Amino acid sequence: MEQEILKATEVLKEGGVILYPTDTVWGLGCDPTNEEAVQKILDIKQRDAGKGLIVLVHSEALLNRYVKEIPDVCFDLIDYAESPLTIIYPRGQYLAPKVMAPDGSVAIRLTKDEFCSKLMSKTKFGLVSTSANVAGEKEGRTLSEISEAVKSQVDYIVNVKEKTTKINPSQIIKIGLNNEVEIIRK
Repeated sequence: MEQEILKATEVLKEGGVILYPTDTVWGLGCDPTNEEAVQKILDIKQRDAGKGLIVLVHSEALLNRYVKEIPDVCFDLIDYAESPLTIIYPRGQYLAPKVMAPDGSVAIRLTKDEFCSKLMSKTKFGLVSTSANVAGEKEGRTLSEISEAVKSQVDYIVNVKEKTTKINPSQIIKIGLNNEVEIIRK
């Protein structure tokens, strides 16, 4: 695993895009502050930038870096979540513009996945994490389920032992400035 973390770190710091296992499905990842890398992910997915992208973080410190103000209810949601939970925070910051939605909100998931956490500890930044598929197609839950068209466009495919259990994409909840809660994906 350590060699994979070193190689993925090198690619990410050079502005590359990786294909990697997350705490949910396989994802396309890059430095969330690198506009060119973010655009490359959107091109691979053939997706418009208007929706924003999910960012993974492994610590509250990184969460605080990318979100201007964290509503109190978010910490309760994180603490009590029994499965991976992505929260859309009202105001993102220090991210490539296309990572955030047009209203300035940003979707972030605090992950405890070992590989992702070690990778972010090494890079010192969060990771864009969007499903490794062309927009509208089924997401890849295992590396073998990801299309060759997607695989051929990334700069590096992480080679780690895959999880044996199938995991669904994360639940997504949007939090408003006044702590309003909207369930986007169950």
